[in-house]
Amino acid sequence: MATATTHGARDHARAQEGTHAEAMPVVPASTWPAPPCEAGHLVWAETVTGGNYTHRVLARGTELRLTDLRGHACAHLLLYAADRPWERLNVADTVKVQWNAYLAEGRLLLSDQGRVLASVVADTSGRHDALCGTSTLVRNTRRYGDGTPQSASPAGRELFKLAAAKNGLQPRDLPPSLSFFQGVEVREDGALDFTGSSGPGGSVTLRAEQDVTVLVANVPHPADPRPGYVCTPLEVLAWRAAATRPGDPLWEATPEGRRAFLNTTGFLAARGLV
Repeated sequence: MATATTHGARDHARAQEGTHAEAMPVVPASTWPAPPCEAGHLVWAETVTGGNYTHRVLARGTELRLTDLRGHACAHLLLYAADRPWERLNVADTVKVQWNAYLAEGRLLLSDQGRVLASVVADTSGRHDALCGTSTLVRNTRRYGDGTPQSASPAGRELFKLAAAKNGLQPRDLPPSLSFFQGVEVREDGALDFTGSSGPGGSVTLRAEQDVTVLVANVPHPADPRPGYVCTPLEVLAWRAAATRPGDPLWEATPEGRRAFLNTTGFLAARGLV
C-alpha cells in the first residue's frame, strides 16, 4: 500500500497538489473564475458542501455573498466583532429594534451593544429565518441517528463549535444564529410554517460594518420536515468594498437603523478607526 510508510504517505499527499474538488477554498481567491468585483478585490472564495462549515475574519466594508447553488443549502450565520468577540450578533435585538422578524434586503444585523455588525445589501432569495436558530446534537441524533461533526448528519451547533475553536472561542460563546435560504413564517396562532427555499441560484449579500469574524454552517434547517438529511453546496465569495456612509439609503432608511449606524461610527471614531 502506497501510504503504509511515511515516505509513501508524503509522496501520495504531494501528488494531490493542483487537484480540484467541487467544494474547497480557492487560494488565492483572485483565481476564482468571473469574480463579482474588480480584479484583485476578491478575498474569499469557497464552496461549502452540505454538512460542513467555514469561517473567516473580514475587514470593515467587505461584502460577503452567499449563494444557494442547487436550491437546498441553508447557511447558518454567526458574527462577532473581530477584536472583541464579547460583542456579537444578537438575533433578538436584530428583530425587535427593526420591528420585523423577517430578514431581507435593507435589514441590519445588530450586536448586543446596539451597533451594526453587518447589513443586508442585496437579496434574491427572500427565504431566511431569525427565529429557529440551528440544529443541535440531541435533535439530529433523534432525527437522523447521529449529529456529531464527523457523521453523515452533523448538527449546526456542533460545526459552529469547531469553527469557534479555530477563532479562540468556546461553546459558551455561541449565541442563536440566523439562517439564510431556508425559512419559516409565523401563523396567527403562533405556530411556524416551514417555507423551504426559493430554488437554485438565490443569493444574499452582506456588508461588514465593522471588522467581523464570520462563522457559517451549511446544514438543514431545524424545521425542515423532510425525513432525510438534505443540504446542497453553498458558494461563499467576499470582496473589498466600502462600509455604509451617512447619506446612503440604507443608513437613512429608519430612525432605528440610523441610530445603530451612529452608535457604530461613534465607537469606531473614538478608537481612531474611521
